[in-house]
Amino acid sequence: MDIDPRFLPSQAGVFEEIAKGDQKITISTVARRFGKLTTLVSGFDKNVDLKEIAKSLKEKLACGGTIKDGIIELQGNHVKQIKPALIKLGFSETAISD
Repeated sequence: MDIDPRFLPSQAGVFEEIAKGDQKITISTVARRFGKLTTLVSGFDKNVDLKEIAKSLKEKLACGGTIKDGIIELQGNHVKQIKPALIKLGFSETAISD
């Protein structure tokens, strides 16, 4: 969250924090070519910066991935590790379903 010179949170940061609490995030896996598993994280609103979320998930899980049509695709099966990572990013535990 950005802080302005008067030490108050900026409007963009406040709205993003509120938006994180109102999400209905789903985590699933899909088998791709040659039997490779891909983990899909979907259900994000447009108020959340998907690039930053995807970047931090890829760093924490040490995997590759991309964003397609508002869905974060991560290479490999990371269903168990994504929920704690999203909670650390500020999403509520009740909003995340496996």
